[in-house]
Amino acid sequence: MQEVIGALILTLIAGSATGIGGALVLFKKRISSNFLAAALGVSAGVMIFISLAELFPEAQAMISGTGLRHGEALVLVAFFVGMGIITLIDFTIPEYENPHEASGLSLSDRTAAVGVLEHTGNEKALHRLGLLSALAIAVHNFPEGIATFIGAMNDPEMGAGITFAIAIHNLPEGIAVAIPIYYATKSKGKALLYATLSGLSEPIGALLCYAVASVFGIELTGGSPAFPIVLSAVAGIMIYISLDELLPTAEKYGKHHIAIAGVVGGMAIMGISLLIM
Repeated sequence: MQEVIGALILTLIAGSATGIGGALVLFKKRISSNFLAAALGVSAGVMIFISLAELFPEAQAMISGTGLRHGEALVLVAFFVGMGIITLIDFTIPEYENPHEASGLSLSDRTAAVGVLEHTGNEKALHRLGLLSALAIAVHNFPEGIATFIGAMNDPEMGAGITFAIAIHNLPEGIAVAIPIYYATKSKGKALLYATLSGLSEPIGALLCYAVASVFGIELTGGSPAFPIVLSAVAGIMIYISLDELLPTAEKYGKHHIAIAGVVGGMAIMGISLLIM
């Protein structure tokens, strides 16, 4: 039970980063775009390395030990099913309300929220944009919470690395919610509240994952043939997030070489940490 509580705490930390992102943009005069690009690159590097060097190979090794027929093929299919799940979620969210389309890193920038306000003159439309962004982020963070939880249950040190990567990834999402809510309500408190609440779907996703596993008797620490399949799907989800969201967002906020240096740095940090632990 202690492992479960620890994994749930990590998902809560990762989800709460949306609130931190909202606080940064609301209470700090300016966020360095190059710093955020490097941080997002590091996040992508950590997630790619963990997925390809740890999660997927471990899933293949686990399934081989179960003697399940065509087990390695099932693990491979699960990897791409994980990608498919997160792709489907992305396609259900309109691009304009996509949390990864946030523009501007301070309240003084000409953000998408300012454009909506000038075009419509309607705070209600802007408020709706903020609410839809919060809802989109909540839906998007749900599988991320499952990924963090499963990774932490498999290996606490690996779970810490995933938590760090997801938390950095969630900072722009908090910005995407906080800016339109602030311009619509002129309340930093409400903007921060909505940004924070949007990240709570991550621990909710983790709790639901644990509940489903308990009901169907699925061991979350490798004792069941279902676990390596789930682990592989988590690896697919994390690879998709890195390639489709983190890297493009890092490129948008900063210079190409800064983002790539962050990726390499993230891989190196994770590789060294796993080696010495």
